[in-house]
Amino acid sequence: MSTLSLETFLTGPQDLEAKQYLILQGLREHYDEFSHNRLYPSLSELLELFVLLEGLVQKKSDIEGHLPQRLKEIDLENMKLIYEPVQGNNEDLEKAIDLINWALPKIKKTLDEGMDIYNFVDDQIAIEEVGIMPMYREEGYWFVPESKASQLHLLRYEVSLFTSAKERFRSLKTTLLESIEQATVARSPESIKLDLIKKYNDLPNPATYTCETDLDFPYTETILPVAKRKLMAHLFS
Repeated sequence: MSTLSLETFLTGPQDLEAKQYLILQGLREHYDEFSHNRLYPSLSELLELFVLLEGLVQKKSDIEGHLPQRLKEIDLENMKLIYEPVQGNNEDLEKAIDLINWALPKIKKTLDEGMDIYNFVDDQIAIEEVGIMPMYREEGYWFVPESKASQLHLLRYEVSLFTSAKERFRSLKTTLLESIEQATVARSPESIKLDLIKKYNDLPNPATYTCETDLDFPYTETILPVAKRKLMAHLFS
């Protein structure tokens, strides 16, 4: 949803005030999301942008690589293309750095608003185990409430391992099995777990968790993503 990106700082209007206006407008969009307790995707987008811009300020050569260049010559002996900066790039680079330095404190202030909400939500969520837990816990069931809709969502979760060139990291995938009205839920989490085992017999003894919270914040944008991070921390603590 964000109108802010690296290109906002390196391309677009040459007028400084016009660029500053675009940045402030983008930050207002993020702040509006946070003011309605909607964290994602705003929080992750803003954090990624902040980290990227900080890194670029510390290493100007990275910015130079994003600025326009033109082909200077072809080195046939070494089979290389040699580029040179377009005239005026040094001045453009300094302007970009100045704009980023102006924007970073404002981005940080908005980001802090989002992190305060994240930390509050995280404190108000508890992950509880349901019934007897198996040794294998990287796949199972998870019950997450959506207070605004008065529903309890029954999810299946699965941990996946991804490997990049530099590191390995885990991801939590969730699939909605069904949703039930909280007002009509008289069953215990244990009985809901038994019903799921009967319906989906490929997991005869599944790890099962419930998410406990009284918050009525947006489910998709806030409760679920924060709870997913908390469940991951619980699984690998």
